[in-house]
Amino acid sequence: MKKIGFIGAYDKTDMLLNIAKILTIMQNKVLIIDSTINQKARYVVPAIDPTVSYITSFEDIDVAIGFRNLEEIKRYIGNSEDFAYDVLLVDCDTQERIEEFGLESADKNYFVTSFDIYSLKRGVEILKSLEEQLNLTKILYAKEILKEEDDYLNFLASDCKINWEEERIYFPIENGDLSVIAENQRVQKIKFKKLSVQYKDGLGFIVQQILQQKSDSNIRKTIKMIEKGA
Repeated sequence: MKKIGFIGAYDKTDMLLNIAKILTIMQNKVLIIDSTINQKARYVVPAIDPTVSYITSFEDIDVAIGFRNLEEIKRYIGNSEDFAYDVLLVDCDTQERIEEFGLESADKNYFVTSFDIYSLKRGVEILKSLEEQLNLTKILYAKEILKEEDDYLNFLASDCKINWEEERIYFPIENGDLSVIAENQRVQKIKFKKLSVQYKDGLGFIVQQILQQKSDSNIRKTIKMIEKGA
């Protein structure tokens, strides 16, 4: 089982659903864990009878909301011995949940942010509270990727217990992508057809890292299947 952390104050819910969709079509059993303060997944992911904490299934993706750690999820499932997921995608925006879900020992951790002041400074605040060293890969949302912005992030996080991985993953903030995401939320579907090439490339690269595949050919084929409505 692979455990992947997505850390930061920026909204990550739709990105995780899209990543999970690719992984699921590729025959992986995926659990998204929304451990954030606002729990956006509670409002975006359809559920028949939501309670304080629950797991719901959406397009063959399981989504856990309102749990403080993996042990609570295992008790909810009722089988602590057989936690039958291939990939856990953990959405965190507090140091407490990073510790509770053991992201210090995760297979991969990402720091997700845009360059608006709230996302940037609140995200760095989370990093400053870390007590254990973390290796982090940047996922950056921006209209244009400017070296000055990345340098500013590095400056803000210069005294944090983190090691930035060499690669950076960029997602464009485009009105077209935002419109597709809003429409997917409205119709309660995960569709890729009208997403920008850059956005889909970003999703594919993350999946390639998660699965540790040398080639992205199968991932690209999967994305095309989703585009066609598979």
